[in-house]
Amino acid sequence: MPTPENIGQPTAPQEAKPPTTRELDEYGALRATIRERGTARIWMFLVGTTAWAALALAGWALSVPPVASLIPLMVLAATFEAVFSLHTAVERVGRYVQVFHEVNGESRRWERTAMDFGRQLPTKGPDPLFAAVFVLSTLFNLGPVPPSPPVPVGWATIDGIHLLFSVRLALAERQAAGQRQRDLERFSQLKKQGLAAGE
Repeated sequence: MPTPENIGQPTAPQEAKPPTTRELDEYGALRATIRERGTARIWMFLVGTTAWAALALAGWALSVPPVASLIPLMVLAATFEAVFSLHTAVERVGRYVQVFHEVNGESRRWERTAMDFGRQLPTKGPDPLFAAVFVLSTLFNLGPVPPSPPVPVGWATIDGIHLLFSVRLALAERQAAGQRQRDLERFSQLKKQGLAAGE
């Protein structure tokens, strides 16, 4: 209770309540989810790009019409969407853990520490979306396909579809760059609303 002597003085932070068994179980399950989906993202990338390479090489070896380059491109795009979806989900679970499970003063500070570490890196670390590889694969996908014989779908259309995928990659990179901060703010707001509703 404040007294006339300590009004206006900084108050000591309240000691965090020990987590309940349910909270510890949820924390463990969420950390396992992050680990499993993070691993699945890498495997999805490896399997998807391998499938793309096999299809592209087969098309080049058989000298298929240019329109056939859209088939490996579709595999490449599906692989990217799966990687992006897994990355988004992992980041969102991480922000939930950070807001609802990592209280100041507690030993559970993995997400908070990882986010602070990322902010202090002088250079950009590894790309979790593998965007550079997807861009190069998109360019290679167009390369060796011969411009003849003429086909109903022209080169401009095929190039345009590849360009659309490249734009999608750029937009996803931009979205991923700001996701942590946006999700952190959203979950923090939800937590405040929940605390206000519980008062």
